[in-house]
Amino acid sequence: MRIDVAQRRARIGRRHRLAAAARTDDPVEVARDLVALHASDPPTVYLALFARMTTADVATVDRALYEDRTLVRMLAMRRTMFVSPVELVPVLHEACARTVAGRERRKMLGFLTEAGVADDVERWLAEVEEVALRAIEARGEVTSTELAEEDPRLRQPLVLSPGKSYEGRQRVVTRLLLLLAADGRIVRGRPRSTWGYSPYRWALADRWYPEPPAQWSAEDAEVELARRWLAAYGPAPADDLRWWTGWNVGQVRRALARLNPVEVELDDGTGLLLADDVAPVAPAEPWAALLPGLDPTPMGWSRRDWFLGPHAPYLFDRFGNIGPTVWWDGRIVGGWAQRKDGEIAYRLLEDVGADARGAVRTAVAELTDRLGEVRVTPAFRTPLERELSA
Repeated sequence: MRIDVAQRRARIGRRHRLAAAARTDDPVEVARDLVALHASDPPTVYLALFARMTTADVATVDRALYEDRTLVRMLAMRRTMFVSPVELVPVLHEACARTVAGRERRKMLGFLTEAGVADDVERWLAEVEEVALRAIEARGEVTSTELAEEDPRLRQPLVLSPGKSYEGRQRVVTRLLLLLAADGRIVRGRPRSTWGYSPYRWALADRWYPEPPAQWSAEDAEVELARRWLAAYGPAPADDLRWWTGWNVGQVRRALARLNPVEVELDDGTGLLLADDVAPVAPAEPWAALLPGLDPTPMGWSRRDWFLGPHAPYLFDRFGNIGPTVWWDGRIVGGWAQRKDGEIAYRLLEDVGADARGAVRTAVAELTDRLGEVRVTPAFRTPLERELSA
């Protein structure tokens, strides 16, 4: 069985809710269909949702994150920050975050040993963790600055990567909150500013979730995560799944063996598709979209030529992070940036025709209206974004 590029692009339009007919006003539906939203750069969450929602605004997203708590911000795949539907939190924790937590704990113990905080650093860390958890429980929600006031040990400085060009310094409290979050014991609450460029407040996980999370085994969670990824991003090679999850080869093979997906021929090799998902997806009306840096759609695959073409040098930074992109009907055709005066500047990197140019102008006007007085600069800046924003 062969699935061509046109069919893969049709699936993007409908399943990633980028085509007009596929948009929704429910941010949880969007996150669920994409598995999770990249959140390393806080505005990405809002901009990714805006591109897929009809009339929803910042308040709609904030309500799902901080009032209804149906979306949750957490470390997951590849030690990356994501926003996921609340029902997926235990799946991500068992399939990915637990491994991240183990690595973070080992790193933390190494930092504490180098800092010489105590002879028994494991006991020292356990005591400080208890101090932090009791303080968060007592206060309800707390910022890292507020938490550091509870105990001088939380203000202990740590040197990260000493002697390296990227040497850095952090207080114990910063690394400790990261570790407790990766362990699933605390959750990031509302930031001081809507778009998340200020410190988050932290809350105990068992007080944050509307209901206790379901219990999953690691293997069952891996199967469920692989199933959801294939439903959203299939057909795609197993290597793309391995890259996206951060799993090793054994984990990928184990999960796929239980799913038993169908192997299909793609234009650039072979890919996998869920056995009940082989029927063609009808293409939607041609659509344009302005997606933010680190949007989950282009970050869903490691092989991107079929929708990226030759445009990578303009749109990626040197670490592999994608910047803001302009899409036309399932492929990337340009990039965009917001200037200091609020103008959305964009450049098409190929001739896409009059209909596409008109649709892009409409998308630009829509995003301009949604942003209003907000100014957004990506955390990971790319060559074209820097040029356009100047």
